[in-house]
Amino acid sequence: MRVALTIAGSDSSGGAGIQADLKTFQALGVFGMSAVTAVTVQNTQKVYAIQEMRPEIVKDQIACLFDDIPVHAVKIGMVSSVSLIEAIADALNRVKSLPPVILDPVMISKSGYALLQPDAQTALIRRLFPLARVVTPNLPEAEALLGKKIADIDAMKSAAREISALGAKMVVVKGGHLGRGRATDVLFDGKAFRLLESRRIDTVNTHGTGCTFSSAIAAYMARGDSFFDAVTQAKAYTTGAIANALSLGKGCGPTHHFFDLYHRAGMDMG
Repeated sequence: MRVALTIAGSDSSGGAGIQADLKTFQALGVFGMSAVTAVTVQNTQKVYAIQEMRPEIVKDQIACLFDDIPVHAVKIGMVSSVSLIEAIADALNRVKSLPPVILDPVMISKSGYALLQPDAQTALIRRLFPLARVVTPNLPEAEALLGKKIADIDAMKSAAREISALGAKMVVVKGGHLGRGRATDVLFDGKAFRLLESRRIDTVNTHGTGCTFSSAIAAYMARGDSFFDAVTQAKAYTTGAIANALSLGKGCGPTHHFFDLYHRAGMDMG
């Protein structure tokens, strides 16, 4: 059994964060474990509050899992403060043979709630980027990391190269925010680029899309797939989850992580 660990915050609505990560791992045939960094108060409409875990608890969650169970990939999501980033970096630096780490630099919620404290961005780059096999910023996150506007595919390629130079070995700059007919992501493995397109789905029910995508990459890499193959399959899975998204709540509903299993079982997708 392949195993993946998510280090991220809890989403009380179940659509994003560790809940989305664990659902994604399970849907893709990987056993999921979690180290919780924070508890959020949120629903489909907005994030209302965040309560961080104590850094030593986060560090110990990670350490005790690596001491006991083989881990084949790690996904890092919401880490909102310098102290949490330091704790995670310290724990991972003690792992003798670190598996692929997929870092999703979560900075702000769809409703505009800051999920990364202003002074934590430098620590994120300095401590976690060098540990990451893959970093997966969306356009606003890439712009925040580099301090400049990214308006087209060429600019996305330049951003991927610059983010790689910050320490990440491989980069996926997600292009969903470009607002075009096709959603185009730029993949960079440190040497070569690849563009990955998918159809744009007309739905507001996209809660947890970024979490789902990065955890799908982690799942496929845990299964032994290469960077380009893992990202390609993760995008196809995430596109399917969005196409079958659930209209729950009064805001942005969640993607459907088990859409393929439901379909094969002949279950109602509504």
